[in-house]
Amino acid sequence: QVHVVESGGGLVQAGASLRLSCAVSGRTFDWYTMAWFRQAPGQEREFVAAISWNADSTNYADSVKGRFSISRDNGKNTMSLQMNRLKPEDTAIYSCAARRASGTSGNWHQYDHWGQGTQVTVSS
Repeated sequence: QVHVVESGGGLVQAGASLRLSCAVSGRTFDWYTMAWFRQAPGQEREFVAAISWNADSTNYADSVKGRFSISRDNGKNTMSLQMNRLKPEDTAIYSCAARRASGTSGNWHQYDHWGQGTQVTVSS
């Protein structure tokens, strides 16, 4: 059983930064491709970023490219999302996801394990 827990959300003003963290337990963390998705009220789940098991490959949505940075620490079983220059349209619930397969997929259907999500609100 894989357990995924996010932390680090909050309320910030536009232009500020936030760092989200994801802790994974229950299986060997470095078997998993990890990703962040987000969902705003009334909208579909949206891909944000993904990172391969050994961090040699990353993938970002165009909307966050250049502002967000994904990273992982396999020794600590954690993954992070550094979000800079936040915009009001970044407001959403951010969820951490894991899949035991290669490839930094942006398709949420391909991820097997999910956290409960953490709220990020960016005011204008």
